[in-house]
Amino acid sequence: MTIRDQNLETVAPVMATFKIHQTAGADDLKDQHIGQPVTLTGNNEIGPITANGQLLGKLIALTLTDADTGKRWATVQIGGICKLAISATYPVVGNRVVGGTTGTVKQAPVLTGYDPAGGNVARGTVIAVNGTTDCTLLLN
Repeated sequence: MTIRDQNLETVAPVMATFKIHQTAGADDLKDQHIGQPVTLTGNNEIGPITANGQLLGKLIALTLTDADTGKRWATVQIGGICKLAISATYPVVGNRVVGGTTGTVKQAPVLTGYDPAGGNVARGTVIAVNGTTDCTLLLN
């Protein structure tokens, strides 16, 4: 008997709703960002993750599409298990992540004296890595 593949992304996801940060009156998150990592940008407000930025979670949905008019809100997975695209420095199982290149995460740097006063920005625990494509992450 073989072991069945499991879809760990269905295990206890925790979702939250956030405002979307705007630049010059336009939302910073578009339909193309769904499935990508996001970061906090202000009070109950999110935007795309930046290089070495702190991961809040994975963008799951936007209320309205790019073609619609009106105030949009974002649903973000902030807990549970998710899969995110990765970039160099590729994460290793057991390590934590920070923002990588556009729409990705990467392995968090070593803890040093330049970490912010609020603590290290690394988040999650990598539980699987798929080559140089993506990783499965426990958002803890």
